[in-house]
Amino acid sequence: MPTAPLSSRRSLLKGGAGLIAATAAPAWLTPARAQGKTLRPTPGQTEGPYYPVAFPPDTDFDLLRTGAAAYGKGQPAWVSGTVTDTRGVPLAGGVIEIWQCDQDGHYHHPGDGGRADPTFQGFGKVTLGKDGGYRFRTLKPAPYSGRTPHIHVKVKLDGQELLTTQFYVQGDPGNARDFLWRRLGEEGQAALTRPFVNGPDGMKAEYAVVVQA
Repeated sequence: MPTAPLSSRRSLLKGGAGLIAATAAPAWLTPARAQGKTLRPTPGQTEGPYYPVAFPPDTDFDLLRTGAAAYGKGQPAWVSGTVTDTRGVPLAGGVIEIWQCDQDGHYHHPGDGGRADPTFQGFGKVTLGKDGGYRFRTLKPAPYSGRTPHIHVKVKLDGQELLTTQFYVQGDPGNARDFLWRRLGEEGQAALTRPFVNGPDGMKAEYAVVVQA
Protein backbone atom coordinates (compact mmCIF):
# COMPACT_ATOMS: atom_id res chain seq x y z
CA MET A 1 0.00 0.00 0.00
CA PRO A 2 1.47 3.44 -0.90
CA THR A 3 2.60 5.60 2.02
CA ALA A 4 0.93 8.99 2.37
CA PRO A 5 3.19 12.03 1.97
CA LEU A 6 4.62 13.47 5.19
CA SER A 7 2.49 16.62 4.92
CA SER A 8 -0.68 14.53 4.55
CA ARG A 9 0.23 12.29 7.47
CA ARG A 10 0.91 15.29 9.69
CA SER A 11 -2.41 16.87 8.67
CA LEU A 12 -4.28 13.66 9.44
CA LEU A 13 -2.49 13.33 12.77
CA LYS A 14 -3.32 16.90 13.72
CA GLY A 15 -6.95 16.43 12.76
CA GLY A 16 -7.22 13.25 14.81
CA ALA A 17 -5.37 14.82 17.69
CA GLY A 18 -7.74 17.78 17.66
CA LEU A 19 -10.76 15.48 17.86
CA ILE A 20 -9.16 13.55 20.73
CA ALA A 21 -8.17 16.75 22.48
CA ALA A 22 -11.76 17.94 22.55
CA THR A 23 -12.67 15.05 24.81
CA ALA A 24 -9.46 13.89 26.48
CA ALA A 25 -7.12 16.86 26.90
CA PRO A 26 -5.96 17.88 30.38
CA ALA A 27 -8.18 20.56 31.90
CA TRP A 28 -5.40 23.14 32.00
CA LEU A 29 -5.15 23.05 28.18
CA THR A 30 -8.83 23.69 27.50
CA PRO A 31 -8.95 27.47 28.18
CA ALA A 32 -6.09 28.18 25.74
CA ARG A 33 -7.94 26.43 22.91
CA ALA A 34 -11.37 27.74 23.79
CA GLN A 35 -10.13 31.34 23.85
CA GLY A 36 -8.05 30.95 20.69
CA LYS A 37 -4.81 31.69 22.49
CA THR A 38 -1.44 30.70 21.10
CA LEU A 39 0.94 28.98 23.51
CA ARG A 40 4.56 30.08 23.60
CA PRO A 41 6.86 27.40 22.12
CA THR A 42 9.31 25.73 24.50
CA PRO A 43 12.76 27.22 23.84
CA GLY A 44 15.25 25.01 22.04
CA GLN A 45 18.75 24.31 23.33
CA THR A 46 21.88 22.62 22.08
CA GLU A 47 21.88 18.85 21.60
CA GLY A 48 25.25 18.69 23.32
CA PRO A 49 28.11 16.31 22.51
CA TYR A 50 26.62 13.10 23.93
CA TYR A 51 23.53 12.22 21.89
CA PRO A 52 23.90 8.46 21.35
CA VAL A 53 26.07 7.37 18.44
CA ALA A 54 24.38 3.95 18.67
CA PHE A 55 21.16 3.42 20.59
CA PRO A 56 21.33 0.89 23.44
CA PRO A 57 19.42 -2.40 23.07
CA ASP A 58 17.04 -1.24 25.80
CA THR A 59 15.45 2.17 25.06
CA ASP A 60 12.21 2.01 27.04
CA PHE A 61 10.78 4.45 29.62
CA ASP A 62 12.77 3.01 32.55
CA LEU A 63 16.35 4.32 32.56
CA LEU A 64 17.05 2.71 35.94
CA ARG A 65 16.93 -0.84 34.60
CA THR A 66 18.95 -2.33 31.75
CA GLY A 67 17.68 -5.81 31.03
CA ALA A 68 17.65 -7.54 34.42
CA ALA A 69 20.21 -5.15 35.98
CA ALA A 70 19.00 -2.30 38.22
CA TYR A 71 20.87 0.94 38.77
CA GLY A 72 21.34 1.72 42.45
CA LYS A 73 22.91 5.18 42.67
CA GLY A 74 21.37 8.64 42.92
CA GLN A 75 17.75 9.61 43.54
CA PRO A 76 15.10 7.77 41.49
CA ALA A 77 12.47 10.05 40.02
CA TRP A 78 9.53 10.12 37.63
CA VAL A 79 9.78 12.73 34.87
CA SER A 80 6.48 13.29 33.10
CA GLY A 81 4.33 15.84 31.30
CA THR A 82 2.59 16.59 28.02
CA VAL A 83 3.66 17.68 24.55
CA THR A 84 1.28 19.92 22.57
CA ASP A 85 1.46 22.28 19.63
CA THR A 86 1.06 26.03 20.02
CA ARG A 87 -2.75 25.70 19.81
CA GLY A 88 -2.77 23.31 22.76
CA VAL A 89 -3.46 20.24 20.60
CA PRO A 90 -1.70 17.13 21.98
CA LEU A 91 1.04 15.74 19.74
CA ALA A 92 -0.49 12.27 19.87
CA GLY A 93 1.70 9.62 18.24
CA GLY A 94 4.85 11.73 18.39
CA VAL A 95 8.00 10.51 20.14
CA ILE A 96 9.92 12.07 23.01
CA GLU A 97 13.48 11.02 23.81
CA ILE A 98 15.58 11.81 26.87
CA TRP A 99 19.24 11.16 27.66
CA GLN A 100 21.38 12.11 30.62
CA CYS A 101 24.53 11.24 32.56
CA ASP A 102 24.68 8.74 35.39
CA GLN A 103 25.13 9.80 39.01
CA ASP A 104 28.91 10.01 38.54
CA GLY A 105 28.54 12.39 35.59
CA HIS A 106 29.22 9.98 32.70
CA TYR A 107 27.32 9.42 29.44
CA HIS A 108 27.03 6.29 27.32
CA HIS A 109 29.04 7.82 24.52
CA PRO A 110 32.52 7.09 23.11
CA GLY A 111 33.38 10.77 23.62
CA ASP A 112 33.03 10.24 27.37
CA GLY A 113 35.55 7.41 27.44
CA GLY A 114 33.14 4.54 28.06
CA ARG A 115 33.03 5.28 31.78
CA ALA A 116 29.22 5.26 32.22
CA ASP A 117 27.73 2.67 34.56
CA PRO A 118 26.40 -0.18 32.35
CA THR A 119 23.39 -0.66 34.63
CA PHE A 120 22.15 2.88 33.90
CA GLN A 121 20.27 2.90 30.60
CA GLY A 122 21.07 6.57 30.01
CA PHE A 123 18.64 6.98 27.08
CA GLY A 124 14.93 6.33 26.69
CA LYS A 125 12.10 7.10 24.32
CA VAL A 126 8.32 6.76 24.45
CA THR A 127 5.44 7.37 22.08
CA LEU A 128 3.19 10.19 23.23
CA GLY A 129 -0.31 9.21 24.34
CA LYS A 130 -3.62 10.54 23.03
CA ASP A 131 -3.33 13.40 25.51
CA GLY A 132 0.25 14.07 24.47
CA GLY A 133 1.42 12.55 27.75
CA TYR A 134 4.75 10.93 28.51
CA ARG A 135 6.41 9.43 31.58
CA PHE A 136 9.97 8.26 32.31
CA ARG A 137 11.52 6.59 35.35
CA THR A 138 15.01 7.95 35.71
CA LEU A 139 17.40 9.83 38.02
CA LYS A 140 17.00 13.27 39.42
CA PRO A 141 19.72 14.66 37.14
CA ALA A 142 23.30 14.95 38.37
CA PRO A 143 25.92 17.55 37.37
CA TYR A 144 28.88 16.88 35.11
CA SER A 145 31.90 18.78 33.78
CA GLY A 146 30.85 22.16 35.09
CA ARG A 147 27.23 21.91 33.87
CA THR A 148 24.27 22.23 36.18
CA PRO A 149 22.08 19.09 36.45
CA HIS A 150 19.91 18.66 33.36
CA ILE A 151 18.15 16.15 31.13
CA HIS A 152 18.47 16.35 27.35
CA VAL A 153 15.19 16.15 25.42
CA LYS A 154 14.22 15.64 21.79
CA VAL A 155 10.70 15.59 20.28
CA LYS A 156 9.98 13.99 16.90
CA LEU A 157 6.96 13.49 14.67
CA ASP A 158 7.10 11.09 11.71
CA GLY A 159 10.87 10.96 12.15
CA GLN A 160 11.23 14.73 11.83
CA GLU A 161 12.84 16.57 14.75
CA LEU A 162 10.57 19.31 16.11
CA LEU A 163 12.50 20.33 19.22
CA THR A 164 15.77 19.69 21.04
CA THR A 165 16.09 21.19 24.51
CA GLN A 166 17.06 20.52 28.13
CA PHE A 167 15.14 20.18 31.40
CA TYR A 168 16.52 21.75 34.60
CA VAL A 169 15.99 21.35 38.35
CA GLN A 170 14.35 24.24 40.18
CA GLY A 171 16.44 25.55 43.06
CA ASP A 172 19.68 23.84 42.07
CA PRO A 173 22.59 26.11 43.04
CA GLY A 174 24.40 25.25 39.81
CA ASN A 175 21.77 26.93 37.63
CA ALA A 176 22.98 30.49 38.16
CA ARG A 177 26.52 29.46 37.14
CA ASP A 178 25.43 27.54 34.03
CA PHE A 179 25.94 29.48 30.78
CA LEU A 180 23.13 27.67 28.91
CA TRP A 181 20.60 28.15 31.71
CA ARG A 182 21.48 31.84 32.06
CA ARG A 183 21.16 32.33 28.29
CA LEU A 184 17.50 31.27 28.45
CA GLY A 185 16.35 34.45 30.20
CA GLU A 186 13.53 34.53 32.74
CA GLU A 187 10.76 33.20 30.47
CA GLY A 188 12.87 30.38 29.08
CA GLN A 189 14.11 29.43 32.53
CA ALA A 190 10.53 29.28 33.79
CA ALA A 191 9.53 27.01 30.89
CA LEU A 192 12.35 24.50 31.37
CA THR A 193 12.96 24.51 35.13
CA ARG A 194 10.76 22.50 37.48
CA PRO A 195 10.91 21.30 41.09
CA PHE A 196 11.51 17.66 41.92
CA VAL A 197 9.03 16.90 44.69
CA ASN A 198 8.13 13.82 46.71
CA GLY A 199 4.73 12.24 46.01
CA PRO A 200 2.86 9.00 46.74
CA ASP A 201 4.78 7.11 44.03
CA GLY A 202 8.16 8.72 44.72
CA MET A 203 10.01 11.82 43.61
CA LYS A 204 8.66 13.43 40.46
CA ALA A 205 8.92 16.47 38.19
CA GLU A 206 6.50 17.57 35.46
CA TYR A 207 7.45 19.46 32.28
CA ALA A 208 4.94 20.76 29.75
CA VAL A 209 6.46 21.00 26.25
CA VAL A 210 5.06 23.11 23.40
CA VAL A 211 6.30 22.57 19.84
CA GLN A 212 5.64 24.22 16.51
CA ALA A 213 4.21 21.26 14.60
